[in-house]
Amino acid sequence: MASPLPTLYVDEKKGSDTGAKGTQDSPFATPVAAYLSLNATADKEPLSVCQILTVKVTEDGKTEWVELSGAGKKKLVKGIDAQRKKAAKAAADGERLAKEAAETEARHNALRAEAAKIKLEEDPSKPAAIKARAKGLPEYTDKRVRLQGWVHRLRKQKTNFFVVLRDASGPLVQLVLAGDCIKTVDALDLTIESTIEVTGTVQKVKEGQNAPQGIEVVVDWWKIVGRAPAGDDAFEGRIQADADPATRADLRHLELRGETATAVMRFRARLLRAFREALDEIEFTEVTPPCMVQTSVEGGSTLFEFNYYGAPAYLTQSSQLYLETVLPSLGNVYCIQESFRAEKSLTRRHLSEYTHFEAELPFIDFKDLLDHLEHVITTVVDKLLQDPVASEILKQLNPGFVPPQKPFMRLDYRDAIKYLNEHGIKKEDGSDHEVGDDIAEAAERKMTDQINRPIMLINFPKHLKSFYMKQIEGDEDYTESVDVLMPNVGEVVGGSMRISDFDELMAGYKREGIPPEPYYWFTDQRKYGTCEHGGYGLGVERLLAWFLDRYTVRECCLYPRYMGRARP
Repeated sequence: MASPLPTLYVDEKKGSDTGAKGTQDSPFATPVAAYLSLNATADKEPLSVCQILTVKVTEDGKTEWVELSGAGKKKLVKGIDAQRKKAAKAAADGERLAKEAAETEARHNALRAEAAKIKLEEDPSKPAAIKARAKGLPEYTDKRVRLQGWVHRLRKQKTNFFVVLRDASGPLVQLVLAGDCIKTVDALDLTIESTIEVTGTVQKVKEGQNAPQGIEVVVDWWKIVGRAPAGDDAFEGRIQADADPATRADLRHLELRGETATAVMRFRARLLRAFREALDEIEFTEVTPPCMVQTSVEGGSTLFEFNYYGAPAYLTQSSQLYLETVLPSLGNVYCIQESFRAEKSLTRRHLSEYTHFEAELPFIDFKDLLDHLEHVITTVVDKLLQDPVASEILKQLNPGFVPPQKPFMRLDYRDAIKYLNEHGIKKEDGSDHEVGDDIAEAAERKMTDQINRPIMLINFPKHLKSFYMKQIEGDEDYTESVDVLMPNVGEVVGGSMRISDFDELMAGYKREGIPPEPYYWFTDQRKYGTCEHGGYGLGVERLLAWFLDRYTVRECCLYPRYMGRARP
């Protein structure tokens, strides 16, 4: 007696073709999946190996299991045939792809076996190679040199490899590899960002050809020092030109190898050097105040707090108060170091950690302070324009740069309010500006861009400024304060004359609700021989953005820190 056929249940609405058992409690969704679950041979008629029952709704709304209809049986046969053809094609494709992969691997292995036979060795009969760098390489024309660096660009041709080498000395250099140099295993493995060592002869490029510095190195020996990945992890695939900002920030360590980022960092170094030279020429002393503090300078709302041996402490917002303490001993002083502001802002000109150039000057008046600021900024500009590396970068990244001319425009705060209203620059709520308003960043920048020259915005209302700023004699509601504004960036400098009178400073503490006791060391500067003095703080990244026409200050520091970003 023949064994009964297995019964498989199908419910198109409640069933599933993935993981179903074919029972009433676990039906398939389609008859084709039900049949294929049996792994029946192709020559068997489908319903000769199983019984398929499907759900039918009766007239009274109940459901029952019934045999597959005639139309359903025909559809099942067609479906099975289609599935088998698809499976056969996939198998054939799989065989073809496997065969192609095997052939490719065989060719690759044969190629590597041949390449392994080629052993490059330095020719002792050639002149000893002079260890050199890309910078200054034209001086070695017709001489044999040794170079080490990273593969910045790579073009492999049948008879030549053209490699653009970056050794971090500044300029790039083109290498030409030919003959046995492109037949080695290293030649097969060479990738972008691999580090290599080469020896070869420096030659001028032929007329009509272009190469960095107008030269190329014809390589006679080389090797890979550190191979960079190929394939899915290749350097050139990590950062795309249209990558979103978060991806670029995550891969900042790789982005810094790019020509633009390298140029910005190189210019930044020269900018800081120019500041130091400019201040040294007028006999300022550089000091290094602490970054861990227990007092605020710009208000408590933007302080980064941390636990300092069980006591609350903060990352400094400014070194100004400490600079003031050494005026009696060192005179004119400055510092270049990091400041920290916990502003919940993601604008293109805000950072949570930024490089702060700050200076304090004794025995000056407000005009002296403004004149000094003009002098320092224009001197730094002149130095950078005279620096061959910095000026070339400036020409490359901001060819339209126009050096600022003295005197800078000096614009009273009240006149600025008038300008904003006369030129239709509204507040964020669409209303006109009024005296006493804190001019918003967008309005300030729009005004600066319209005027299109450096502006010294002066004499801000007392209630908008810090407790230590000196009031204007005879106009005590306003302060001897200044913001230097640059087109396309906005504020780059904030400064003021400082309160020199003991009683006036104590009133400033009281007005701002600041307990004076923690500031005893600052207050003592008015107690033990006070003097008229002033100072300022300049945001290096903002000034750099103005110089190099960068859209955001995040491009102007090594690893930007802003709200939500503290890596890598």
